[in-house]
Amino acid sequence: MRFEDFGLIEPILKAIREEGYTDPTPIQVQAVPHVLAGRDLLGCAQTGTGKTAAFAWPILQRLTAAPRPHGTHPIRALVVAPTRELAAQIHESFRTYGRHVHLRHTVIYGGVRQHGQTQALKKGVDVLVATPGRLLDLMGQRYVDLRHVQVLVLDEADRMLDMGFIDDIRRIVAAVPKQRQTLLFSATMPSSIQHLADSILTDPVEVRIAPGRPAAETVEQFVYHVDLADKTVLLKHLLDAHPEMTRALVFTRTKRGADRVVRHLRYSDVPSDALHSDKSQKEREQTLEDFKAGRIRVLVASDIASRGLDVDDISHVVNFDIPEEPEVYVHRIGRTGRAGDQGRAWSFCSLAERASFEAIEKLIGRKVTLVSDHPHAPPTVKPADTTAHKLPRRILGSRRRLSARW
Repeated sequence: MRFEDFGLIEPILKAIREEGYTDPTPIQVQAVPHVLAGRDLLGCAQTGTGKTAAFAWPILQRLTAAPRPHGTHPIRALVVAPTRELAAQIHESFRTYGRHVHLRHTVIYGGVRQHGQTQALKKGVDVLVATPGRLLDLMGQRYVDLRHVQVLVLDEADRMLDMGFIDDIRRIVAAVPKQRQTLLFSATMPSSIQHLADSILTDPVEVRIAPGRPAAETVEQFVYHVDLADKTVLLKHLLDAHPEMTRALVFTRTKRGADRVVRHLRYSDVPSDALHSDKSQKEREQTLEDFKAGRIRVLVASDIASRGLDVDDISHVVNFDIPEEPEVYVHRIGRTGRAGDQGRAWSFCSLAERASFEAIEKLIGRKVTLVSDHPHAPPTVKPADTTAHKLPRRILGSRRRLSARW
C-alpha cells in the first residue's frame, strides 16, 4: 500500500514526502483507514512502529475537513500521554505533518511554568497534547474546555496505568463529550487495559502489531554475564573498543544509578549526561538536545526514557541493569533499530538478574546470544565457571585502580 492509497489530502501527503518516508508501516496500514472513517480503535503496538503518525494524519485530515465556529479554535482533538517527553514528541509530529494545513496545536505538561501554555490556550487550539496532571490542573483553573472534543487519544495507556493515572484518565474521559471518536493505544494488553477499553470504546476496531517482535527483529541482541561491581568498567571498555558506538543509550533501574554511571564516564572523559525525573524540564530538554546534536556520546536514563524517546540513529542500547518487567526490555531496545535500520543492544546481567533475563528471553521467544558465542560480537567476557562471567584480568585491574578514585 502507498500513502496515496489512504485518501489523505495533498497538504498531508506533501509533509510526509518532505520527511522522506516512502512506505507506510504495518500499524499505519491497519489503523489509518479506520481512524479516517471515524471508528473507535484499540491499538496494541510499541513505540517505533509509526503509531503516532497513524493517528496524527487522520486527525489532521478530519479536523481540516470539519467545520468549526467562525473565528474560533475550540479544542477538537485531545491526545493524552504519560510523560512530558512523549507529549512533546507527539506535539512535534502534529507540527511536522500539519505544517501545510491551517490548524493550531499546543502541548501542556508539568515541570515548567504554566504561563506560556495558558497563553497558547487563550488564543485557541484545535489539537491539544497533554499529560494528565497538568491537563487536570488547567481544567480546574478553567483554561481548558473539553466540551468540543471530537477525537480523544489515550497513548501508552498501560504506562499511564502503571504510573497511577487511572483516576485521572477517568476524570478526563468524563469531561469530553460522549459522542466522540476514541483511540486507545497500548504497548501491552493486560486485563486492566482491556477493562478500560471496554468502558470507553464503542464497537472498536482492534489492531495488534506483534508485541515485542518488531524491535527484536531489527536489533542484534547480546548479553554479558558479569559481576555487578564490574559493569561500569565493562561499559567504559566497550566504549573504548568500539568507536562506532557513537550515540549510546544506557538504561539503569534507578535515578541514582544513572547519575553514578555518568560520574564514572565523565571521569574517563566520555561525554555523557543523565535523563530522569529528578532533572528539571529545562535540564531534560537541554540534555536531549545535546544528545540529538551529538554533543554527548552516552545518554544514561532511567526507564522514564524507555518509551517515547524519539532520537534518530541511536547506535547502541545498553541494559546496564536488567529490568524486572520483561516488557520494559522490549521498549528499551526499541530505541535502536528503528525504521528498518539495524541496531545493537547489549545487556549486562549479574547473577542476581539471571531470572529476570530468562523471563525476557521467554517473552521475546528466543535466547539472546552470549557474547562469547557470536563471531562478530564485542570483545568477549569469557565464562570462568557456570555462575558468572568474569572480566579479563586487564579490565579488572582498571576497575581496582579507578574504584579507589570513584
